[in-house]
Amino acid sequence: MPENASAILKPPLGANLTEVRLHLASLITAALNLDVAHGEIEPEAPLYGDGLGLDSIDILEIALLVAKEYGIQIKADSEENHLIFRSLNALTKFVVEHRTQ
Repeated sequence: MPENASAILKPPLGANLTEVRLHLASLITAALNLDVAHGEIEPEAPLYGDGLGLDSIDILEIALLVAKEYGIQIKADSEENHLIFRSLNALTKFVVEHRTQ
């Protein structure tokens, strides 16, 4: 994880969706060096392809960030990945429902 991403404080267990979404957006923009501020990511815009414009390697990087930060393993061959990474909101809901850290 890039140094600037590791400095972003993770919200505690039980944090609300907004706090977790902002944290995830901050992690994503820092780790992927995106030219967009974390607050400018549309919560319902697609992460993959149109929308934020991420590719499969970027999605893999996000899955690794989620594993490290939240203790959630997302398998590359999971049939749910298209739902999990549909948008920032979808990823946030998944993290809130499954986080262990």
